[in-house]
Amino acid sequence: MEFNAKIPIYYQIEQYIIREVITGHFDAGAQLPSVRELAPQLAVNVNTVQRAVAELVTTGLIVPQRGKGNFVTTNMEVIVNLRARIVKEQVATLYERLNALKITPSEMEFYLHQYIQEQEATNND
Repeated sequence: MEFNAKIPIYYQIEQYIIREVITGHFDAGAQLPSVRELAPQLAVNVNTVQRAVAELVTTGLIVPQRGKGNFVTTNMEVIVNLRARIVKEQVATLYERLNALKITPSEMEFYLHQYIQEQEATNND
């Protein structure tokens, strides 16, 4: 994993784990690799990974089980809400950037729809 020097590493690890859960690489109820396993895989300090995991425990995405490790929540509402929050954040960023270019909401919809069609055509080839 390559880290962005401008963003705290623990936060980037947190985002990585969230992506892995949302994309299904870590299923609901699945055990995560231990902090000591993840640290060398990501080439970071154990404390950095522990901070990322602690943040995810706070959000409810990760559930620690004493003596067993850390597990992805089985509460699908937590996962669905997290996914919706991330999508909303991404859309807000896109909206802000396009709005700064004086693109109207109807133009945004047009360009997004056009882009999706192009991507679908490319993926179907």
